[in-house]
Amino acid sequence: MLIGERGAYRLAKALEPLQIPATAQAILAARIDRLPPEDKRLLQVASVIGKDVTFTLLQAIADEPEADLHRHLAHLQAAEFLYETALFPDPEYTFKHALTHEVAYGNVLQERRRGLHARIVEVIERLYRERLPEHVERLAHHASRGEVWEKAVTYLRQAGAKAFARSTNREAVSYFEQALAALRHLPETRATLEQDVDLRFHLRTSLLALGEVRRVLALLREAESIARALDDQRRLARVCIFAANCHFLLGDPDRALEFGKRALATGVALEDRRLQIEASVFLGQTLYQIGDVRRGIQLLTQSLASLEEQGVSERVGMAGLPIVCRSWLLWCLADIWEFAEGMPVAEEAMRFAGAGDRPGGRIVAGFGAAYFYLRKGDFEKAIAVNEPGITLCRGGNFPLLFPIVAMQLGYAYALSGRVDEAIPLLEEAVGQAAAQGVMAVHSLHHSYLGEAYRLAGRMGEANRAAERALELARAHKEPRNEAQALWLLGKIRSRGEAIERDRAEAFYRQALGIAERLDLRPWVADCRLDLGLLYRRRDAVGEARKDIGTALALYREMGMDSWERRAHVALAKLETA
Repeated sequence: MLIGERGAYRLAKALEPLQIPATAQAILAARIDRLPPEDKRLLQVASVIGKDVTFTLLQAIADEPEADLHRHLAHLQAAEFLYETALFPDPEYTFKHALTHEVAYGNVLQERRRGLHARIVEVIERLYRERLPEHVERLAHHASRGEVWEKAVTYLRQAGAKAFARSTNREAVSYFEQALAALRHLPETRATLEQDVDLRFHLRTSLLALGEVRRVLALLREAESIARALDDQRRLARVCIFAANCHFLLGDPDRALEFGKRALATGVALEDRRLQIEASVFLGQTLYQIGDVRRGIQLLTQSLASLEEQGVSERVGMAGLPIVCRSWLLWCLADIWEFAEGMPVAEEAMRFAGAGDRPGGRIVAGFGAAYFYLRKGDFEKAIAVNEPGITLCRGGNFPLLFPIVAMQLGYAYALSGRVDEAIPLLEEAVGQAAAQGVMAVHSLHHSYLGEAYRLAGRMGEANRAAERALELARAHKEPRNEAQALWLLGKIRSRGEAIERDRAEAFYRQALGIAERLDLRPWVADCRLDLGLLYRRRDAVGEARKDIGTALALYREMGMDSWERRAHVALAKLETA
């Protein structure tokens, strides 16, 4: 008499103390072997299909009359191997236990198993020819197991793209890696080598979202080698574009510019407008990094206009090329206080951050808008757009983006008086960026953390964070961030003893020199105002009046209303002192 699955498991456990070589797997295998041949054959076919089996697919693979199939299924249900999970629209069955499925599958001879998998691919393609995207994961699985390598490459790539579209980046990486492995079973032709490069580009996108920048660089070196062998200039240009982005993230602007310029030159030579736009976007973000903000604005503005003119979808790349372009343009505009020009761009970014259908795109759009509103002094808007971004990042699929979003949200908290919430978030941003080795704007992470410490009265920690920010900004050639770190060091020392105030003045002067050289007028105004306040504490009224007056004029010219009011108050106090 057949025993149930639970009974088999209990028997196996009971035999363990007697040291009899019996396991649950062995007992299940024996039960399967004792089935009538037709029932056993059907169970094995079902196991190759998968843990969940539809009647239509099983009938097509088993190639049995419907009445016989129902009878065998009834036997397998009575024996507790399968149970019915759905009746409509297509009856569906599942294995009672994962172990049952594993043992039944393991008992199918390898050659027969491979043939069944290949047959399943053919049947799915025939049964669901109008809805193949719904079944692409199953097709990828069966084509791989059936060693139908050409179809395996196609379906694995499609499954990876589908996973990426859902923002399940780890799953996407797995599919793309399997596609590359399947491709090695095909003859080496120009077409397969081109697929090899393109699959590495797809894999790069998901790996980058996961923060694995150095692994992406290794992948690009492999792609470059293949593209060179093919003498494929377009693919070589795309390697350069992606390498430029990686070197930007790793804090190596010289290499980023080198790769970006090479890609742009290739795009011009090939008269390929799309390559030119892509190269310009990544050159634009690097120009921001090195403080060449106005040239960055020029490139990014032209690129965004071209993308919109060509109707390029937001869906290109990790977050969509237009979104990336728009976000870095907002960073550039905010740093020279071009709020009138930037407002429509920021509003569009806010719209996408709130309603886009891709989490990665929403996050990138959000950190562009948030930076703009932070610099504008609208902390509530910066918080509103970044809080959902943090939630999306913590979902585990966007580790790369967490530090920049957390940095901005933490800074907005600090400046709006929520310092206790700001500090843990900023500390987490610093830690995660360092763990990933992502050095782009990492100096800014430390500056923002230092400012939060300063506002909390934790001056020792504030000073250490500011000094680290200065070190990083200089190491990674970020003069704009160097100016901010110097300004922060001046703020920290400005209320100390006389000797500390002398050092504060030196830091302000250094920051001012950089801001004037880079034509960053908001920073020029900030440094002038803080120098004036420092001179006021020293009772150097003439110097204080000059610097505060200069700051006031600059704020008025740029339309920085709240800062203008602050300078007015400082000047009024000076006149009535």
